[in-house]
Amino acid sequence: MTKKPLIISTDPGIDDVVAITISLFANDLDVKLIAATWGNVPLAKTLLNALKLETFLGTKVPVVSGASRPLLREAIDASDVHGKSGLAGYDFPEPDKSLLKPGIAADAIHEVVTNSPEKVTLMQIGPATDFALYFRQYPEDMAKIEQLVIMGGAIGRGNWGPYSEYNVAGDPEAAQIVFSSGIKILLAPLELGHEAYVTQNTLQEVKKLGKTGDMLYHILTNLHDKTANDGREIYDALAAGMLINPDMYTFKPAHVVVDTKSPYAYGASLIDFDNFFDKPVNAEVGVEINQATFAHWFIEAIKKAE
Repeated sequence: MTKKPLIISTDPGIDDVVAITISLFANDLDVKLIAATWGNVPLAKTLLNALKLETFLGTKVPVVSGASRPLLREAIDASDVHGKSGLAGYDFPEPDKSLLKPGIAADAIHEVVTNSPEKVTLMQIGPATDFALYFRQYPEDMAKIEQLVIMGGAIGRGNWGPYSEYNVAGDPEAAQIVFSSGIKILLAPLELGHEAYVTQNTLQEVKKLGKTGDMLYHILTNLHDKTANDGREIYDALAAGMLINPDMYTFKPAHVVVDTKSPYAYGASLIDFDNFFDKPVNAEVGVEINQATFAHWFIEAIKKAE
């Protein structure tokens, strides 16, 4: 089986770590680059967290420094959810800084895409800043991108504003650049996380899966994004799932646009399933996933990292 070359833009972040770990050990993915951007916590911490994770896992994928702030606005912060370090709950080893690639994310992404004999897939599980900068800097690369899978946006109510989801609200202008890029997009909105949560029973199974399972258990139990039954919503793993096992999802085509003007809906993702805007489809939106199916896949995916 030919592995899909993959570049991950991420702001680790507890659920980012879950998605990265799954992707690094997936049979059909070949992670070529991890671009750490600002997001859940500031860039200095997300960059360090990406390096710490790889040091722990023993993987050797290059990590590059991404953007330190949004394109136009001041940065927001989610340390109340992920802890001040971004990875509360586990004592990671000191990072292997030899994995740190010099330069900036846009140039490093371009280098990977240019040198790849196959089209490259992108995964965005943080704010859109780095991919927006890359798309603007290297528009000639668009034909070499297979698809972009995004965790972000909300069909209905948001988790940062009334209608805005954190990743999109963090850099609305960048998100709009990405959605208008013309690249094939698979979108995992906020609502899927409400359906594809992990229960306490699933967390106990994960805990038994070697040192990686134990690490994931400890950081997930420190994630302050609980369900009513004390489960955990792990949104970013949904993006990895869309690449590895897309049959888990029901997708619906839509035109997605991001509000960059309104003082009240700024950062809202407007997902038009019914062609109200009379605009072409620019995303396949995940609208349904079975919780039990997701939990089974999640455990099997973690087993590969033992």
